[in-house]
Amino acid sequence: MSQSSLDWSDIDQFKHASEEEVVANLLDKPPVSEGQRKEAVRIGQEMVMTARAGGKKKGMMESFLEEFGLSNSEGIALMCLAEALIRIPDPETRDDLIAEKIRSGDWHSHLNQSESWLVNASTFGLMMTGRVIGPPASAIRSPAKFIQSLVRESGEPVIRAAMMQAMRIMGEQFVLGRTVDAAIKRGKKMIREDQAATFSFDMLGEGARTQKDADRYYEAYKNAILSIAKEVTGKTPELQNGVSVKLSALHPRYEDVNFDRVMDEMYPRALELCQMAKEAGINLCLDAEEADRLVIHMKVFDRLAREPSLKDWGGLGFALQAYQKRASMVIDQLVKVADETGQRFMIRLVKGAYWDTEIKHCQVEGLEDFPVFTTKEATDLNYLHCARKLLEASPAIYPQFASHNAHTLASLRLMADELGVEAYEFQRLHGMGEA
Repeated sequence: MSQSSLDWSDIDQFKHASEEEVVANLLDKPPVSEGQRKEAVRIGQEMVMTARAGGKKKGMMESFLEEFGLSNSEGIALMCLAEALIRIPDPETRDDLIAEKIRSGDWHSHLNQSESWLVNASTFGLMMTGRVIGPPASAIRSPAKFIQSLVRESGEPVIRAAMMQAMRIMGEQFVLGRTVDAAIKRGKKMIREDQAATFSFDMLGEGARTQKDADRYYEAYKNAILSIAKEVTGKTPELQNGVSVKLSALHPRYEDVNFDRVMDEMYPRALELCQMAKEAGINLCLDAEEADRLVIHMKVFDRLAREPSLKDWGGLGFALQAYQKRASMVIDQLVKVADETGQRFMIRLVKGAYWDTEIKHCQVEGLEDFPVFTTKEATDLNYLHCARKLLEASPAIYPQFASHNAHTLASLRLMADELGVEAYEFQRLHGMGEA
């Protein structure tokens, strides 16, 4: 195995760089020309209008977010309730939370505003044991009083069961299957024969807290790879279904301060999973982690890239978060690793997944700045900068662009056409952005 010439810790000096300075530098080198920018706006608007006019049935969660969103107190209350209910172990506290959130909302303003009758029904909190009960006339006249009366007459335990069922129903929107085998079977039905679409499967609830957790996830990943291997078609890894692995799921102390221990105890497992994926002819992506884990994450990736047993695979992947200020530097380092090893990497560019956690962590620590951008505009701008770098690094890098943003998608297509790059792909989350 060759030795790395890179010191990944060097990028940490930019972890909390001034956002104003970073954005100013990005604006000095626009990722798209003025003409491309205007064309991206036109194409993006066209994509949105086409999607809206397509008549495609919206999912439960899509309709729910369209009506409530996070721009009003009711939407925030429901999201807080949904997120909190699965974390609260005792029924009494759940009941108190439900009573507080449901009774305080101005539900009348959302009455019959959605195209989805399920969303309109859920406005009243009436999704009970899998059945939807139509709202009586009293509910139409005064939803708030009706809900309060319902809680009073039925009792919080009934409403609690209803809300938990509602969360399960809405959760189905984002879960392709309870097992990888079930997900593969369902996925086949979703993809038309003329579509070149594949899936990257991951596990829910990743992030080991104990060694027992890590052992369980390790076995789950191995079984997932074996299941996916059964469906291999003989094409190259990027054209096969793949698996996304969170390294934090393989070790309960996956932190840079425990680097030696992690490399002794976790790395052999990560290597075995990669070897299994290579043997199966599929791709494996090291999924994104929190900002504090970026350096150790890259060290593990660097070592895997130099493993003789993984040579000529072409399926080793990495998920990169564009909301991190160091994302562009990570790409520079990845390109160097590709040059040194002769390997081709699959890089999934996402916008980010732990924004609120990153912000809160820095606030608790009393830090002056954050490792992530604080505005969506800055993240979108950095995403396009990173995308251009990935396209320019082709074919050493196989770019995978994960975004549901119409303007971003249009910009990516224009950049790829300009650079003459055809080997790249778009990705979306299951249950979102389908139209």
